[in-house]
Amino acid sequence: MEHVQGTAPEPPHCLFEPEGDHPHSRETLLLFRDNERLCLLNRYPYANGHLLIAPVRHVHCITDLASAELTAVNDLLQRATGILKKELGPDGFNIGLNLGHVAGAGIDDHLHYHIVPRWQDDHNYMTVLAEIRAIPEHIEKTFDRLLPHFQRLHRTNHSR
Repeated sequence: MEHVQGTAPEPPHCLFEPEGDHPHSRETLLLFRDNERLCLLNRYPYANGHLLIAPVRHVHCITDLASAELTAVNDLLQRATGILKKELGPDGFNIGLNLGHVAGAGIDDHLHYHIVPRWQDDHNYMTVLAEIRAIPEHIEKTFDRLLPHFQRLHRTNHSR
């Protein structure tokens, strides 16, 4: 509720730069991190399983990414979408990037993509009429369901 009302305290560091070097963190909802990219479960999701994918390097625009960084981030977008398909079974996805505050970026100084799983009639009229979203599973349960998939991905990347 603090987030919705705008009274939540500012975090001490960028959301996309969790402290430490751990590849996973339940506390920060970090599902995956390597040297180039990371994946977080969105703490304020539009839908169950809403993921955020970002480069590790703090950049605000896609034009600031090196080709290798862009390739790595896109690879993680593809793999994370596959994980969501397998584990949550959505009917579709919204995948997007908002560049700049006026384009809808809530955090506009660190480039990040959204992957939002969608199900047929998942929000129906409630979002439109009452600005209410129903999330059918507690975020920590979703984290626990997705984490083993991202742990395997991390192990696979580090064994190369």
